[in-house]
Order: sequence, then C-alpha cells, then structure tokens
Amino acid sequence: MDIASIIGILSGLALIVASIFMGGDLGIFINVPSMMIVGGGTIAATLIAYPLKEVIGVFKIFMKVFITRKEDVGQLIKQLAGYAQLAKQQGVLALEAECKKVKNPLLQQGLQMISDGMPKSTIVKILTGEISTMQERHRVGREIFLEMGKFAPAFGMIGTLIGLVQMLASLNDPSTIGPKMAVALITTFYGAFLANLVFLPMATKLKRRSQLETIEIKLIIEGLLGITEGENPKILVDRLKVFLDKQLRQQLEVSGGKGSSKKAA
Repeated sequence: MDIASIIGILSGLALIVASIFMGGDLGIFINVPSMMIVGGGTIAATLIAYPLKEVIGVFKIFMKVFITRKEDVGQLIKQLAGYAQLAKQQGVLALEAECKKVKNPLLQQGLQMISDGMPKSTIVKILTGEISTMQERHRVGREIFLEMGKFAPAFGMIGTLIGLVQMLASLNDPSTIGPKMAVALITTFYGAFLANLVFLPMATKLKRRSQLETIEIKLIIEGLLGITEGENPKILVDRLKVFLDKQLRQQLEVSGGKGSSKKAA
C-alpha cells in the first residue's frame, strides 16, 4: 500500500473541503449536471482517443498508484549473493530447487533459466524484454492519465460556457444571475480539481514507478549475470551496490552484504 498517495489525496480533499466550510456552505459546490459534463465528457473523450482495451487496462494501472509490491533492494542483493554462493558450492543445478521458493517472478524466471543451462545472451535478451514490456505498459497508462488531465479542465470550461449561455438567456430576471454564475463556475472547479489532484499526479507517480521497477529489473539482470559468470558473492555485492543510494549502501555494508540460499527464499 502506497501511504504517500493516500495521504496526498486525503489531505488535498480535506484542505479543499475545510476551505469551503470556512467560506460558506458545502452544498453549493455539489452540482450533478456539472459532474456529468466533466466526468462523462472526460471519459467520452478518452474513449475516442484510445482503444477500449487500453482504457479498461488503465484501471489496473490505476491501482498501482495505491497498491504496489515494494521490494527491499538491499535484501534482494543479499538473495542474489546467496544464490551466487550456492551456485559456486553446488553448481547451477542446485538453483532449480531454490527458485521454486522465490516470490519475485522475474528472479524466479532468471534462476530457472540459469539452472536450465541457457546461454547468458539468451537470459539477457529475455529479461531485457521484460523491461521494455513494463515500460510500454506504464507509458500507455501514464499517457492516458496525462490526456485525462487535459480533457477534464477543457470540459470544465465547456460546462462553464453552457452555464453562461443559460445565464445570459435569462437576464430579464436579475435574481437568477448570481446562482447561475456560481453553477457555471463550479464546472470549471470540477475540471481543475480532477486534473490537478487526481489525473496529473497519478501520471507522475506512474513515471516514478516505472523508473524504480526498471532499476530493480536491471539489478536482477546484473546479479543473474554474475551468477552465470561464477562471480565471488562478495564481489557480486560490490557490483550491485551501484544500484543503491548512499543510505542503503551503508546499511548493506553494516549488515555484511552476504546472503544465503535459505534467506533468499
């Protein structure tokens, strides 16, 4: 669970609602026709711009903003070092029994390929393809959220124009001008709200998710290559430290940086 995303949305909502209560009645900011224009219009425009399959798929990507598998990169390095030690002591065939216990699907796939005796070039090609697939999946989702971030304010303006037309059509009754102007502006509020608190931040979060997952996959590939090359576990740890920030490097050095096949599982 991504606490930062939840805190961000809840705190943003809380601040907006609190500011509304401080200045008046929350009820005046609730307008169903305006919601229909902004929400329905944004979804309709997105369906026009993208295939239905990609639009439906974006809801799965949407969940990655809130629910994500957080990998302990330091522990991952220890696991790889443990597998390197096991391969040196018992041979790569010993990895076949261990890979069944691994939770990380990519690492499990890599260990299985090593135990099957696949060439290093084939392993790199297959796992590098995983990076491209993941990045493309995230790119499409991020692109859709960015476009929705553009559509929402645009339909907010359309709703405002509709409200202004209706207001101007009834200028003979001055008492209705204020309420109708307020309703017209609420549509713009909805569009700006959705774009800046939901769609655009989600697109940015997906971009960062993609970057972190790419680093993780590259780390796994580098570790698996070290295992196929029969690299010393300690040297392998030093080789993989380049993927860590300074704080994680220090933590890994304090803990010794060595793993075991049991811990790796």
